[in-house]
Amino acid sequence: MKQVYIVRHCKAAGQEPDAPLTEVGVRQAEELADFFSCRAVDVILSSPFERACRSIAPLADRLAVDIVMDDRLTERILSGANHADWYEMLRLTYEDLDVLYEGGESSNAAMSRAVSVVTEALGSGKNNIVIVSHGNLISLLLKHFDNRIGFKEWEAMSNPDVFQLTFSSKDKPSIQRIWEE
Repeated sequence: MKQVYIVRHCKAAGQEPDAPLTEVGVRQAEELADFFSCRAVDVILSSPFERACRSIAPLADRLAVDIVMDDRLTERILSGANHADWYEMLRLTYEDLDVLYEGGESSNAAMSRAVSVVTEALGSGKNNIVIVSHGNLISLLLKHFDNRIGFKEWEAMSNPDVFQLTFSSKDKPSIQRIWEE
């Protein structure tokens, strides 16, 4: 049986790739390390965005496990331009996974790259995998395994958040939200 822990980053000061964690986010990163202290962790894969890797750095330090950066875990770009109605635009991408805004990425494309990380990790021989990413991408990854997950579940996510995917076979894991705010 393999465990994949999907971690949404802690509170950050912005959405830019180099946005740091807030003071609250730094404390949350320590809480994440405490949270994982009773769980086995064989490998940590992370988005290279500052807020993601800093969220898991305290755990990596405690366990003396390297953080493997993977560009496929970066946040999904909805559009290449800022839009006042971005929230509604995002909601629509959960209804039609092929919606593609100029300069952005469709839900299906983002989902595919996230799933490829999980698939490779499952084939790596590691049994306890931590993957750190961003809310929209994580919700699409979870949607791949459970089509009932959508916009409302994305809205309900916290920073940080942790989902445990238990794979007893390679196809459909059981999914459980295990982070307690």
